[in-house]
Amino acid sequence: MSLPDNLPAPSFYDEIGGHETFARLVHEFYRGVADDPVLKPMYPEEDLGPAEERLLMFLEQYWGGPTTYGEQRGHPRLRLRHQPFKVNPDARDRWLAHMRAAVDTLDLPPIAEATLWDYLQRAAFAMVNTFEE
Repeated sequence: MSLPDNLPAPSFYDEIGGHETFARLVHEFYRGVADDPVLKPMYPEEDLGPAEERLLMFLEQYWGGPTTYGEQRGHPRLRLRHQPFKVNPDARDRWLAHMRAAVDTLDLPPIAEATLWDYLQRAAFAMVNTFEE
């Protein structure tokens, strides 16, 4: 059965469960960050809630959900927004470890999991801005 020509294909956001899935991903990720001695100091707020909300809005918009991130914060400019922080390979690997644990809680179909993980890995590697310890 195919979709009628006038209906858009569902977005990846919708295919994997929409807001609930992304909210769970981000919440689980920040549970790990909260106790990480390298990553936690990079967040300006004592409470990680604002950072959790920003990442949730970004990921939802990136994957075809609500455009709240752009409406509230403008263009993502990820590298520029991360420039004030020392994102070295250790920070990247810690970020990826917490994100991997969060992705694993979602129990996504293999192709969806691979699609999401591929993006997250590429994004993490792109944020590295120093090789200093």
